[in-house]
Amino acid sequence: MAAQPLLVGNPVLLVIDIQKSAFLENYDGGIPKMTAYTQAMRQARKVIDAARANDVPVIFFQEAHRPNMVDFGRELDGTEDVHCVEGREGTEIAEDIVGLRPDDYVIKKRRYSCFIGTDLDILLRGLRADTLVMVGGLTNVCVHYTFADGHQKDFYCRVVKDCVGGSSDDAHDAALNAMEYLQTGAVRMSEEVISAFSSHKAAAA
Repeated sequence: MAAQPLLVGNPVLLVIDIQKSAFLENYDGGIPKMTAYTQAMRQARKVIDAARANDVPVIFFQEAHRPNMVDFGRELDGTEDVHCVEGREGTEIAEDIVGLRPDDYVIKKRRYSCFIGTDLDILLRGLRADTLVMVGGLTNVCVHYTFADGHQKDFYCRVVKDCVGGSSDDAHDAALNAMEYLQTGAVRMSEEVISAFSSHKAAAA
């Protein structure tokens, strides 16, 4: 099928799990990350700032698990070790990296997908969202699963290639290919998205 426009209707930016663990020296976050991971997370700030400047709502997500591990489910059956435990410094959102503000929308999640067990659906309805633009990590886990759930809920889904990072280069690339398979033209670069945000604001004026 032909690719849809980058932004359809009302866009919302989802900032997925940009947490302190990726930026702390000698911190074992329990999750492997590709070499360029922190660079991609820092690059995401440009898209966040552009969204704010162009009146695109921004929603921040924080994966967090209870210290007694009751809500990990099957997350430790694969490669990942214990991660994102409440009360640990690395679990907090990297506020200085993403420019988090006190009045921002922040959703804590217990699972990979931003839709599972959260009020994201309610918030998106309130924002009258049509297109979900995603930055953050991991490309092959939380971003991919959120994208797939959004796709099945009939949202237009976009992922910013240079602002997401995976557990490895191969996993990152495979996830991007899988998302592009679901929606042609879904994988875009930050420059395209920033320009689209600006055009969206101008069209709404």
